[in-house]
Amino acid sequence: MTGPLPPALVLAAGLGTRLRPLTFCRAKAAVPVAGTPLICRHLTRLAAQGVPDVVVNLHHRPETIAAVVGDGVALGCRVRFSWEPTILGSAGGPRHAVPLLGNRFFLINGDTLCDVDLSALLEAHLAHGAGVTLAVTANPSPDRYGGVLADAEGRVTGFAHRGDRRRPLLFVGVQIAEASVFDGLQDGAPAASVGGLYDRLVTTPGQVRIQEIDGHFHDIGTPADYLAAHRALGGREPHRDVFVGRRCCLDTSAHVERSVLWDDVVVGANCRVTNCILTDGVRLPDGTRLDGRAVVRLPAVTDTPTLAGAKRLGTVLTVPIEAATA
Repeated sequence: MTGPLPPALVLAAGLGTRLRPLTFCRAKAAVPVAGTPLICRHLTRLAAQGVPDVVVNLHHRPETIAAVVGDGVALGCRVRFSWEPTILGSAGGPRHAVPLLGNRFFLINGDTLCDVDLSALLEAHLAHGAGVTLAVTANPSPDRYGGVLADAEGRVTGFAHRGDRRRPLLFVGVQIAEASVFDGLQDGAPAASVGGLYDRLVTTPGQVRIQEIDGHFHDIGTPADYLAAHRALGGREPHRDVFVGRRCCLDTSAHVERSVLWDDVVVGANCRVTNCILTDGVRLPDGTRLDGRAVVRLPAVTDTPTLAGAKRLGTVLTVPIEAATA
């Protein structure tokens, strides 16, 4: 298909609860993955495929997204923002952004990464006259992920919870929709797609369809997912065992391996840090020993009781990466 593709809405307004404690510091779409903020990865991929206009919806820690995106020109596209004073959800957010998007647009989940041919997705969508077309792939872990149920013709018949024995297909976080499917929603009112609007749409056969794709899929939902995606992408790009952000200072006697350091991190003398995520502004006292922990500055923490295994260490809070889900 020639010519520019429809605009895209990147869904980035969520609280990122499953990604805590990392999202105490940044919005989930602003976390750096293999050295590049997740939102920047989305925007450069969209621009490379011919999407000239992108809208990003905002609510939690919006300044952390705006600071790395700006107007989008440096990333190859024009970016505008859709502000949500109250989180509007996976259907309410698009409904609120429709005036910025027009009659048809891609929807991109801000906390996943997947290689999807957007032109092919658009062509399939138009060929079948669907209201919504979801990019899906085989579900690698039905016990962890729910998904999409569809008939042999690619028409969505329903949605399944995780553990469903029918082995639903995995939605990879990329879709294309007609603005008209959101017409019945009240602007500014929270609404869900799956579990709400889309469940009503599938009662009309063919309104919601699937397009099966074959691409790398990364979920950035939890700190463990984040570290896995970081390592996978770091392996496909110039590899570094340790990613170090801006204005960091590591003492020459410190030993840091298989870890991610965000910005303004200080690691003191004789520290040993392995398999960790050190977020913005963390300062580790001399002699600190950490393995498999996500670390945040205490002033950034607002909800520590929900974090299993959290421990205070001087001016920081450390949380086991495998247990860091609220």
